[in-house]
Amino acid sequence: MQQTAIGQVHITSILFFILFVITTLAITYWAAKRTRTTRDFYAAGRSVTGLQNGLALAGDYMSAASFLGIAGLVSTKGYDGLIYSVGWLVGWPIIMFLIAEPLRNLGKYTFADVVAYRLKQRPIRGAAAAGSLVTVLFYLIAQMVGAGTLVKLMFGLPFEVAVIVVGALMISYVLFGGMIATTWVQIIKAALLLGGATVLVFLTLLTFGFSYGDLFSQAAHQYGDKFLQPGGLITSPLEAFSLGLALMFGTAGLPHILMRFYTVPDAKTARKSVFYATGFIGYFYILTVTIGFGAAVLVKQQIITGIDKGGNMAAPLLAEALGGTFFLGFLAAVAFATILAVVSGLTLAGASALSHDLYVGVIRRGKAAEREEIKVAKIATILLGLAAILLGILFKGQNVAFMVGLAFAVACSANFPALLLSITWKKFTTKGAVASIYTGLILAAGLIILSPTVWVDVFHAKEKKIVETRMKDIGTQSKTKIEAIEKQRIPGKNEDRINTDIAAEKSTAESRTEEIKATMPKAIFPMKNPAVISMGMAFLVGILISLMAPEKEAEARFEDEKIRSYIGIGSE
Repeated sequence: MQQTAIGQVHITSILFFILFVITTLAITYWAAKRTRTTRDFYAAGRSVTGLQNGLALAGDYMSAASFLGIAGLVSTKGYDGLIYSVGWLVGWPIIMFLIAEPLRNLGKYTFADVVAYRLKQRPIRGAAAAGSLVTVLFYLIAQMVGAGTLVKLMFGLPFEVAVIVVGALMISYVLFGGMIATTWVQIIKAALLLGGATVLVFLTLLTFGFSYGDLFSQAAHQYGDKFLQPGGLITSPLEAFSLGLALMFGTAGLPHILMRFYTVPDAKTARKSVFYATGFIGYFYILTVTIGFGAAVLVKQQIITGIDKGGNMAAPLLAEALGGTFFLGFLAAVAFATILAVVSGLTLAGASALSHDLYVGVIRRGKAAEREEIKVAKIATILLGLAAILLGILFKGQNVAFMVGLAFAVACSANFPALLLSITWKKFTTKGAVASIYTGLILAAGLIILSPTVWVDVFHAKEKKIVETRMKDIGTQSKTKIEAIEKQRIPGKNEDRINTDIAAEKSTAESRTEEIKATMPKAIFPMKNPAVISMGMAFLVGILISLMAPEKEAEARFEDEKIRSYIGIGSE
C-alpha cells in the first residue's frame, strides 16, 4: 500500500460528514424547543437514563487523541502505547466508587457546588472556576488544533476553514440545544466510533485468522521482541508513575466529565452510567490497541510516519488498507464527529464555570434570576467558542501535545484533591480548599512550562532542531567515510589497517556527537509529567492549611453533608 487517498477530497467522507452535521443540527433544533430553564441548559432536565448517560460519557471522553493517538502510539512505539489506554481507563472505577454518588447528591450543575457545599461560597467558586477554565481552555486548544490538522489531512481542507467549521458547529450545539443537544451528539458519536472501530478490528483479526498470537508474532518478527516489551516510550519509572497518576486521577477532575452526572435523576443512575461508560471505554481501548498493532504489521511504520510523524494516521491508513476508500471516508467522518462531541462538552463545561460559578456564585453572590443566568451562559458559550477558534488558528503548526497533558495535570492537581477532601475529610476548610486548588493549578502549569515538553520542544525548538541536524550530519558523514574506507579493503592484505581506520572513524564520530549533544537545550524541570509533584503538593498544602486554620462551621456541617451524600435527601 504505497499510495493513499488521505489528504484528497473524496465524496464518501464528505457525504458521511454532511449526514452527521444535518442529523446533529436537527437534534439541536429539537433540543432548543425543550431548553427553557437552567436545569435544561446545564443538566438536560435531569432526564437522561443510565445507559444514555453511559454512552454520552463515553462519547465525551473518547477524544480524537484516544482514537488516533493511542493507535498511532502503539503502531510506532509498541507495548508502551498501552500506558495511555490503561491510564485513561482505570480512572473510571475511581469515579464510580469515590465521586459519582456524592457528586450527584451534593451538587447542582458544577463540581464547585460540591466543594462549596459546607465551605464559603465565593472564594471556593472563584478558585474552582479558575481550575475548570484552565483545564477546559487547554483541552479546547489541543482539540481545535487537532481538528484543523486532522481535517487538513483527511479532507484536504485548509486548516483555518476546518477550525472555523468546528467552532461554528460547537457554538450552535451548545448555544441553542444546551446539554440536551450535547448529550445526543455525544451518544451518536459514541455509537459511530464504537461501531467503526469494531468493524476495523474485525477486518484486522480476519487477516490473522482471529489469532492475537499470530498478530503479535508478526509484529515481533518485523520490529523485534522489544516492540512487545515496556521501555520504548517512557524509560523512567518515575515518569511512568507520574503519567499514570495524571491519567487516572485527572479523569476524576475533568469538568466536562463531572458535569454529566447532573444529567441523571439520582445517584443510583449516576453509578449505573459510570458502569456502562467503563464498559464502553474499556472495550474501545482494547480495540485501539489491536488497531495499533494491526497497523504496524499491515501498513508498516515507514508509511504511517511518512504521512504523519506522530503516527496519528495509523487507524485511517489501516481502514483504507482493509476496507478501501469507502471505509476510510466513514472513519474520517467519525474522527471529525469525535472532535465535535468532545469540544461541545468542553464548551458547555467552560460556560457553566463562567456563568454558574463566577457570575452567579462570585459576582452576584448567589442571587440571580434564572433567565439572567441562561443569558450569561449563552454569552459565555459564544465567547468561549470564539476564543477556541482564535487560539486554534494562533497555535497552528505548534506542538500542542503538551496541552492535553497539561489539562490532565491541572485536573488531577487542582480539581481532584479539593473535590475528594471536601467529600471525605471533616477538617477540610475554605482556606485549605482555595490553597489546594491554586497550588495544584500553579505547580502543574508552571512545571509543565519548565519541562522538556515546553521549555525545549516549544521555546527552544529551533536550537533543538539545529543540534539534531548537526548530529544527523555527523552520522551521515561518518557513514560515507566508512563506506569509502571499506572500498579500499583487500582481503588478506590490509584488513587490519582498514578495521583500525573504521574503528577510529566510529570513535571520532561518537565523540563529536557527544560534544554536540552536550549543547542541546536543557529543561529547568527534568520531568515531562509533573503530576506526582503537583498533585502531592496540592493534597499536602490543603491538609496543612486546614489544620493550621480550623473552620468550626464547616466541621459542624460535615455530618449533614455526609448524610446527604449517602442518601441523597434534599438533592436536586
